[in-house]
Amino acid sequence: MRPAELPAGALLRPIEPGDDVALREVSLRNRERFRRSSPVQPESYWTPEGQRGRVDTAVRRNAAGEAWTCVIVRGEAILGMVSLSSIVRGPFCNASIGYWIDAAEEGRGVMSAAVGAACAVAEAELGLHRVEASTLPDNIASQRVLDKNGFERFGRARNYLYLNGQWQEAVLYQRILHDRPPTPGSA
Repeated sequence: MRPAELPAGALLRPIEPGDDVALREVSLRNRERFRRSSPVQPESYWTPEGQRGRVDTAVRRNAAGEAWTCVIVRGEAILGMVSLSSIVRGPFCNASIGYWIDAAEEGRGVMSAAVGAACAVAEAELGLHRVEASTLPDNIASQRVLDKNGFERFGRARNYLYLNGQWQEAVLYQRILHDRPPTPGSA
């Protein structure tokens, strides 16, 4: 994937070695904000070494085709991330999308454009049929991003994810990308 231009002078590009310093800065700045919607992390996660490991794992998973993780950047600063994970080929052809953005960047259309770009990659480059997402019931901003990108709400799941030290309910979404059969040999 070549970098995709987003609103407000931002770019979406694959995560790469060396992103750990900027990723740590934005993650620490938003740590409290995302506490409720994130897994509890050990203190070592927030260290330079912890963030380097986070980046190295994402780069390795991208290379193996297990995930597609990109950062949203403006200059040297990381503004957020978008990832397609749990990529399944064969008859399912599905991935889960996750995304977040720095609080200072909300409301500029950057995340909606980044999710749209991720869905385009999921279809055109990864050959996926469907992308699924979940949000906490009160995360209206995230639900708006999904609505703008053609996702449909299809249910609620009790005790869906273990976040912030407790099981959380989620609102479930999906976007069907196309109706073509799976690519032969994609199992």
